[in-house]
Amino acid sequence: MGDEIDFDAFPIARKGNQFQDFTPGNVFVHHWGRTVTDGDNALFSTAMCNWNPMHLNAEYARAHGHDDVVVNPMFVLCAVVGLSVEDLSEVGGPFLGMEDVTFHRPVHPGDTITASSTVVEARESDSRPHIGIVTWHTEAHNQRGELIVDYQRTNFVAKRREPKPAAAS
Repeated sequence: MGDEIDFDAFPIARKGNQFQDFTPGNVFVHHWGRTVTDGDNALFSTAMCNWNPMHLNAEYARAHGHDDVVVNPMFVLCAVVGLSVEDLSEVGGPFLGMEDVTFHRPVHPGDTITASSTVVEARESDSRPHIGIVTWHTEAHNQRGELIVDYQRTNFVAKRREPKPAAAS
């Protein structure tokens, strides 16, 4: 091959936010969004063995008042969580749960989803001194600005480590 890539030469680029960056009330508008395709929906539904004809049969969906298939809501939820990862949980820390998930309206192939999250709570962990616990309320909208899903999600989030003081000489 000759021209081998030296992966060790690439600098590590830290991304994401740490516990100290999350103050209740702060709003994070997540990146540019995601246009959902028919292929996304069909692949996800099939992989999950979700054979609901509303997600896989356009004629069935039309007979029930939709313009096209209804995108599997679990795909929508996963896509929205994915949109938020860079801002909220990329630094790492276990996912602790999700509450109050509400699907407000259907998503169809071709819809573009955008999302934003508001910090609801940020508290120190009682048992892990280098970790905080953060809860966010996330809302996702379609290209018409209509609310499609919202939920609360909680994660452990690593704290920024303060540099150690220089030793006295």
